[in-house]
Amino acid sequence: MASKVRTRWSIDLNLTENDAGYNTLQKTPCPLGMRRVAAMERQCAASSNRSNNNNTAAADSALAAKDKKQQLAIVAKKQANAMAMATSPGKSIMMNGFMMYMSGSSLNMWSLNVTGMSILTPIKSILGMNFAFKKFEDPDGKVDMQMAKVLFALLNLIWLGVGLYKMSKMRLLPTTSADWSGSIYWKEMVEVSSIPPL
Repeated sequence: MASKVRTRWSIDLNLTENDAGYNTLQKTPCPLGMRRVAAMERQCAASSNRSNNNNTAAADSALAAKDKKQQLAIVAKKQANAMAMATSPGKSIMMNGFMMYMSGSSLNMWSLNVTGMSILTPIKSILGMNFAFKKFEDPDGKVDMQMAKVLFALLNLIWLGVGLYKMSKMRLLPTTSADWSGSIYWKEMVEVSSIPPL
């Protein structure tokens, strides 16, 4: 490694007390506007030397309190985000209900598409609930996910109920006795009479 070549007129700004230019640098006045900064640096250095000996424990406790407060803020933020995720299906219920109302009760491509979406989307959301809430979970278990998951499942079930109601109005669900006429067992007539019953 090549050593530094110093000329007679060069000044190293990273000087220690043993260096030749240290005293010269200390004697030169501060540039304009930097006197106050130099005074503040000297004051901070002096106070830090004094406080390092006396206030180490106080600084550690203040740092621990600040860290605990920060952890509580993170937990509260995750909880708020989980509840926002849980209430997101509620925002879709009214929109999809309006879309199903506007599509009518006749069987066409648009109404079947909207009704199918209102059936499949809540089922997929309920099945993927753990994956949806995984990003909000805390390894220490400080974030309570039970209420958020229950609310999420409940709103998706309501959405599913709206879709099933629409399917029953379109006569796609077997809700009447005529829908089950294929499973009725017809009795064989044993005897036939020409006299009509009264």
